[in-house]
Amino acid sequence: MTCSLLYAYIRSQAPPKDAFTPLYIPIVNIPAEDISLRPEFSALFTHANISASHLITLDDLPKAFERQQLLPPGKTRWILVDHNNFQGSLGQVYSTRVHGVIDHHEEEGTVPEDTSPEPRCIEKCGSCTSLVVRYFRSSWDALASSALSSGGGYAQGDSLIDDSAVTRGWDAQVAKLALASILIDTRNLQDAGKTKDVDREAVAYLESRIKLSGKETRTWDRLAFFKEIDAAKQDIESLALNDILRKDYKEWSEPDGKLGISSVVKPLDFLVNKAGDEKGQGAEGAFHDSIEDFMVARDLGIFAIMTAFTSSDAKFQRQLLVASRKHMRKVASRFETSNMEELGLDSFLIGKNSDNKPREGDEENELLSRSWIQQNISMSRKQVAPMLRKALQT
Repeated sequence: MTCSLLYAYIRSQAPPKDAFTPLYIPIVNIPAEDISLRPEFSALFTHANISASHLITLDDLPKAFERQQLLPPGKTRWILVDHNNFQGSLGQVYSTRVHGVIDHHEEEGTVPEDTSPEPRCIEKCGSCTSLVVRYFRSSWDALASSALSSGGGYAQGDSLIDDSAVTRGWDAQVAKLALASILIDTRNLQDAGKTKDVDREAVAYLESRIKLSGKETRTWDRLAFFKEIDAAKQDIESLALNDILRKDYKEWSEPDGKLGISSVVKPLDFLVNKAGDEKGQGAEGAFHDSIEDFMVARDLGIFAIMTAFTSSDAKFQRQLLVASRKHMRKVASRFETSNMEELGLDSFLIGKNSDNKPREGDEENELLSRSWIQQNISMSRKQVAPMLRKALQT
């Protein structure tokens, strides 16, 4: 989300001379109601002086069945940030209209080689926002210098303010918006397996912009800021299990079926117990039913849950669960065989989850789920998703 906001904010103020349009619109690729599933956004928005109602979501676009008519592809150009393969309902209509990308995932070769005047940057690092910051750094510097030299500007709903300190304050708000995602993605630059120089350089640059604000010069505390946003992200106890699974969910459509992956900040036992509490029945059976319901609703052949959490002894840990339909079991088996060593997968049981029983009379939808402790904690969804997709494509 912050990638698209930052890209559109800077580019709209300083578009290239041959831009398709001088106005860049950041679209949050989720329904408006799903924003409430991300409490970390609410915590961050208070620092950036924006609210969820300011965001443009899928609900603000024409309905899927009327997009071709009301928003013709030929009258649009799309720039991808934090992904480089335009999928989902928007991708079905506009995938041929991609004219730029900044992403840190595996190159999928779907974006044209020449996207001028927009960037084509696909580079591995901890956070996509770091790449956006690097690309726009000179533009940002020029905009900030221009705003300060003019002595003021307009804020939303405000009259003209002739105060350079206030202008620096607005700049610091934008910097905090960008900084939050980098710190979360890299665990405050402490995740050695993910953090790259571009992440460190982006954090240093954003902090310098924050400290230029008179209010933040002496009081800025990066660790406290990170802990605040991270604590909000971890606070999912009040969410229903279905909402937890769709909170940080991504989906891919392949010729042989659909794959979905949910990233969760609590261990699998937490999800199992929540399922039991919600359904008022045995936890393991309730969890199995919840997974099946989730997969049926999205027509998934393979569904993975990746957990990432800090244990009671302060150790960062990962777990992985892969659920497959009866006709997809060979896919799950290929994934396990091909990637067990690299991921460091150690099997463990969640109740009966390694021997789930089908619902009576519904053998075709029988699920088999396997769960592992993932010893290689450096491998996040960014690395595991391509592994599962490769197994599905084979």
